[in-house]
Amino acid sequence: MIVLLSVRPGTLESTMTEDLSPAERYAAARLRAAEQATALAGFREMYDFGLDPFQIEACQALEAGKGVLVAAPTGSGKTIVGEFAVHLALQQGKKCFYTTPIKALSNQKYADLCRRYGADKVGLLTGDNSVNSEAPVVVMTTEVLRNMLYAGSQTLLGLGYVVMDEVHYLSDRFRGAVWEEVIIHLPESVTLVSLSATVSNAEEFGDWLDTVRGDTEVIVSEH
Repeated sequence: MIVLLSVRPGTLESTMTEDLSPAERYAAARLRAAEQATALAGFREMYDFGLDPFQIEACQALEAGKGVLVAAPTGSGKTIVGEFAVHLALQQGKKCFYTTPIKALSNQKYADLCRRYGADKVGLLTGDNSVNSEAPVVVMTTEVLRNMLYAGSQTLLGLGYVVMDEVHYLSDRFRGAVWEEVIIHLPESVTLVSLSATVSNAEEFGDWLDTVRGDTEVIVSEH
């Protein structure tokens, strides 16, 4: 049997050149229904481009309840995985904190998420700004989250996901301790999404995350 595959943004459709048996049609329909029922299917429809294999792999791991470490070059699109964590949090009625190492990146990501999800659902916390801090999605610097954890902030209630962008800062001799403290002290119930530039020790880093945070999928992309 020959199967022709055509890919459209957010979908994968099969056109059969020969008739399927009733059992095969039923199995194919079940598979399509299962794919369409996933959160990832709805998320992919929000974008006018197809996701790369490493993005799909990381998002599937997240939807399966695992933490993820994504190591990929700058500009490769790894932040899509972080945005999927935002999508999952909103679907599940949980909070998502999106952390960045510097205020400028926090401001940029805040603007990006406001455009996609609406300003009423997104907040910003940096040393200079506090905007809608009780929103379900809050963008902040990593230091702000560390201070929240030590203070036992009520804002942490309902937190389901934390995205740590530029997590390779963990190796920074001056600020790395902040990243380590956040990773260690986050509640066990929080799913961690670690986004890193390409590093030589991704597997070793993933093993450490596995130890301190639980089941963590390591996805490395060279492109």
